[in-house]
Amino acid sequence: MEIRIRGVSKHYVSEGKTIKALDEVNLTIPARKIFTLLGPSGCGKTTLLRCIVGLEMPDTGEISIGDELVWSREKGISVPPEKRGLGMVFQTYAIWPHMTVFDNVGYPLQVRGAPREEVRARVARALEFVQLAGFEGRPATRLSGGQQQRVALARALVAEPRVILFDEPLSNLDAKLREETRKELRAFLEKLQITAVYVTHDRVEALALSDSIAVMRAGRIVETGTPAKIYFDADDRFVADFIGRANLVNGRVRGEEGGLTVVDCPLGAIACQRREFPAGGEATLCIRPEFIHVARGEAPAGRNVVNGRIESLTFVGEHFETEIRVGENTLLARVDADAKFGVGDAVSFTLDPAHCLLVAA
Repeated sequence: MEIRIRGVSKHYVSEGKTIKALDEVNLTIPARKIFTLLGPSGCGKTTLLRCIVGLEMPDTGEISIGDELVWSREKGISVPPEKRGLGMVFQTYAIWPHMTVFDNVGYPLQVRGAPREEVRARVARALEFVQLAGFEGRPATRLSGGQQQRVALARALVAEPRVILFDEPLSNLDAKLREETRKELRAFLEKLQITAVYVTHDRVEALALSDSIAVMRAGRIVETGTPAKIYFDADDRFVADFIGRANLVNGRVRGEEGGLTVVDCPLGAIACQRREFPAGGEATLCIRPEFIHVARGEAPAGRNVVNGRIESLTFVGEHFETEIRVGENTLLARVDADAKFGVGDAVSFTLDPAHCLLVAA
């Protein structure tokens, strides 16, 4: 079920000041895909989710789910949340501790007055889908965090919604459980083949789960694309920096040479993947740490060859994170865990133009 958001704004007044939670948001969420709203705290992603659900009323704009217009202030349309055909999984899971797993999952059907046999059959199907068959009689307080997350998912699925929405549902789990649950959730949603809208500030979560990502900032959609496009080929400096660790170096575009765009910067004249920047204009060179392959000693001058000196080494398990001093700039890189580098060592690296990204300054 496709979701279309057109010109949606939402303002709050706090201590006499107007806060733009959403600022003329235009967005199309494709049907049967996992679509993530990603951004820092306070960027408006949860407000946008709540507007889709119907828990918040926008000040302007329209929202359509499939062929149905569910919100339009101009046309006086406001479909209540319970009639939008949506399922919702909250950050806190909203699991009732005094209820069993069966009662938690079956609650949406029970409040609608569904027959007892129908409730029993649909709860059984939902619990089997999330791999909790046999847990029906267990008290909710005796479940692990990952199991509670699956109960919340089953409850959202039991009413067979057209769309399911998630508001940072994994943020309360520890790192290992979060990774395991993320894989399970991706597998569940791929089987369901329904539209899923997922809100998170965790870029790893967004990259691992999503078919498409919309990065938000200050109530606006900054950029939308596949995880690979957003990570490797972002158009915006904020997006390139937010979606992963990045070395950002200011420079000035020299022009095109051999199908590549060359930028003059403190690292030298660096040839980058081609981008439409005017010669003489400012631009920012973005290099991911994983694409800086460090070699011992200085190297002779050449295209995209950079010499520097190791300023720090931090062991993080599978590799060392190292800071390399190049003139007045410090670049973050990775070196193998068994590498025999030391602080102060002279090093060099050659940058692949395919992994040198230019974004607006």
